[in-house]
Amino acid sequence: MKQKGHFVLSAASVGRAHTVLASIAFVTALVVGCYCHYFKIVKNGVATYPDEWFPSVSATIGDWYPERNLFQILIALTSGPRFALVFIQYYLHCSAGSLSTILFIIGIIRTLSCGGWVYITSNDDHDIHDIMMITYMVCNIPWMVGGILSTPTSTVRRKRFFASLIPLVYFFIQHKVHRIPGARFTDHITDYRQPFSFLVDCYLSYIFWSIFTSLIPTLFYFSVWKLGIAGNELALLSLLSPVLLNFPSILNLVSSHTGQVSLNFFSLIGLVAYKSADPLNRLVLVAIANIVLMLKQVAQWSAISRDSKDASYQAILASLGFLLSSLSKHANHSNNPVWPFIDGKNGGCNKAGLTLAILALVEYATRRSPSSFSINAPLVTPQKPRHWLTASLSLGSLLFSLHNFLADPTTLIAISWTGYENRLPRGPLPHIHGSITLVVMCLGVLLSALSESLGAASESPASPFITPLSHPIWFVFGSASAYIMYTFRDWLGYAGGLGFGFFLMSIIPVVFQGAAAAAVTSVKGKGGVVKIVTHLARTYTVALLVYCLFNLASIFTVAYAFVPGGLYFRERTDLVTVAQLACLALAFRFPALNPLPSRSAIAISSFTQSYTKTLLACISVTSVLVTMYRLPASPPHPFNPGPRIINAGIWTVHFGIDNEGHDSQRGIRNLIRDMKLDIVGLLETDLHRTAFGHRDLQNVDIGPGPNSHTWGAVLLSKFPIINTTHHLLPSPKGELAPAIEAVLDVFGTPVTVVVAHNGQEEDALDRELQSTELARIMAATPNPVIFLGYVVTTPHSKRPNPYEIMVTDGNVHDIDEDDLDRWCEYIFYRGLYRTSYARISRGTITDTETQIGQFVLPRHGEAITNDTHEARYLRSRKEDLAVNHWFPMEYYGDETKGGVNGHFYHVFNTPLYYKIPQAAT
Repeated sequence: MKQKGHFVLSAASVGRAHTVLASIAFVTALVVGCYCHYFKIVKNGVATYPDEWFPSVSATIGDWYPERNLFQILIALTSGPRFALVFIQYYLHCSAGSLSTILFIIGIIRTLSCGGWVYITSNDDHDIHDIMMITYMVCNIPWMVGGILSTPTSTVRRKRFFASLIPLVYFFIQHKVHRIPGARFTDHITDYRQPFSFLVDCYLSYIFWSIFTSLIPTLFYFSVWKLGIAGNELALLSLLSPVLLNFPSILNLVSSHTGQVSLNFFSLIGLVAYKSADPLNRLVLVAIANIVLMLKQVAQWSAISRDSKDASYQAILASLGFLLSSLSKHANHSNNPVWPFIDGKNGGCNKAGLTLAILALVEYATRRSPSSFSINAPLVTPQKPRHWLTASLSLGSLLFSLHNFLADPTTLIAISWTGYENRLPRGPLPHIHGSITLVVMCLGVLLSALSESLGAASESPASPFITPLSHPIWFVFGSASAYIMYTFRDWLGYAGGLGFGFFLMSIIPVVFQGAAAAAVTSVKGKGGVVKIVTHLARTYTVALLVYCLFNLASIFTVAYAFVPGGLYFRERTDLVTVAQLACLALAFRFPALNPLPSRSAIAISSFTQSYTKTLLACISVTSVLVTMYRLPASPPHPFNPGPRIINAGIWTVHFGIDNEGHDSQRGIRNLIRDMKLDIVGLLETDLHRTAFGHRDLQNVDIGPGPNSHTWGAVLLSKFPIINTTHHLLPSPKGELAPAIEAVLDVFGTPVTVVVAHNGQEEDALDRELQSTELARIMAATPNPVIFLGYVVTTPHSKRPNPYEIMVTDGNVHDIDEDDLDRWCEYIFYRGLYRTSYARISRGTITDTETQIGQFVLPRHGEAITNDTHEARYLRSRKEDLAVNHWFPMEYYGDETKGGVNGHFYHVFNTPLYYKIPQAAT
């Protein structure tokens, strides 16, 4: 009998069949429903025609014959493909472990709940119908996110999926919460442009924070290359431009609508600066942008601009703009996508950001001015405000505290981070828990908005309302949180940081209103509202001067070896933090300091509060979705798991700033990927400072945090981490040296990896003590050892220089003792077979080359069979080794041709290869 052939069906056709059938079912119900019962199915619990003109899903598919029955018949046909998709998805990814099982269960629940809301209509049982619909929608998020993480979906498709959630959430809230017919951008009270104008104001506030926070990283490029005061630091004085408001002509300009539009427009050169390849040109443009921007912003914050509503509204805008800035960094690997030193090659969205800014300015320019008042009108006696100096000190401290602790949601995690223990992190992980910081920040803003609203409802001439957020008890809470953050580590330290972040975000209106009240007094006269400018220029100029001084002080605590008077700032973050809190205390209602309530005459409107809540919800949800989007679908695994090969590298990355002043993280990633490095030590990585933009390198162990006053060390590992210990090496005089001691599970064998950065050559005693401690760490471990570090010594140099101390006392081998052309970076090892050694030119990434060593682990349970000098230096050609020992051929070349992105094998012009002793194979 002739046997029939196999029938093969493409899994993709199942998905297409489901899509086609489901689309036919919905379109058929919509067309038939509109034809037969249009006016009935557009009616809902909010309104009817003509206010409602498009039918809801529930009314279309479940309320009337024949569209209900046609839909139920057609949707039944999709059940087969739908269940098939769930089982196929599980079959393809069941090896991924628990994630695939969870997705399978969610897929089944999702399918059954779909049948629930289809066949139990809103007319049958409205509650059951809604419960099934909500269950279906809730299951949609993990189902879609899990599907994206487990399949090679294109980046464009991922962005479309997540971007589509934003308008859906918005319109759902408009309809269900605000009960707006058609969920339009309007309601029966407010002008249709009001919510749109609010979004424009928030985006312009985001642009302000983006340009404001870009100034210090842009200028610090020069300080890093000089390792000292370069003179370019004077660009920081551009923030003091509010001193120009002492001139009446400039004051009148910035307070007018035309002036505000013009200043906004000219400030955009801070976004256009990315087009310049010259770091100095970029710095000049960013400094000019900040001069213009601070004039414009002071007019807004103090509410002297005729476009301003009041100080409360401006404080809320400042909060939301800051949150958007922090969210944009969270979504873009800790880089603000519109920063001038970020371009298309390293994650920038400069053109899109600039285009949106121009469109926002068009709306802003055509907006009707909401205010009517005069400035400096005569014959008005205002109530005595708080002293301008106390307002300045508190505002300057707040601006620095926000920038220093919350500009990136991973900074609080870096401060509390101590590493791994028993294969688990001791505290929060940056790429997973950063969204928690953003959610807590949103809650702080929400508390401030609710407090302002409560104040508006409760304030009366007889009994003025005092917001609880200006009470001394709230300051005690913030101070206690800061103490926990500074003193403790891991989850407890992070919890203190969250409390401090919540506190800072909640007091923004209190501090902003205090500054506005000290600078400008608003009273009612016969002609309307009169605003008397009293101490405007000095209040905001001194506030920004305080901000600048705090920045310098925080930088000097770690850069003490390279700045005048650094001895007095060395490791004194405690004093800087105490000074911050002391200045913030001046904003609170201590009887001796500030007996009067510091609030504006007008609190935020109910509409502003409503829009604020909606935007805060969107920011919170988006932050969580970003975290889910970036979660790896599977754990990392080594590039060559079969032959027990380990590729390890050391690279000093110069604070993630390349030779052209751009962010270098993607360039670093590309070289690590091409060289198939399993273990990487990165040095000069402490980016969680205002000077470096609070950028997180998103690595496995980020090493000692910014409160440890080091230049930073990071460990990347493709192998599971068993334990890590952070060391601060002895540094009695010079820079504080970091080290990471990690025990990795390498093919079932524990291997100790040490990543370290010694001090500079000017401090001989420091280097001797640091090398002695590193040698002790390496000699003490019974495991095989790989040392990846910055040593600062010549090869074979005798004591007290580091080389002999580390090699002899540490009981390790130099990766190639014949390589005499080294000074900074070294690779040492013990208990492994070394099979290759390469030096790769720096390209434009940094000022230091990359060094790479390849090792082979002995057979499981065995040690090195022959560790003699002769056995270790059996040199070989790469052709005599298996191909998986070869480093990429594309990197052969020189400065004129060959190589990749300016990187090529140099010094030897090729990797050096070594034979494995015969007894070891």
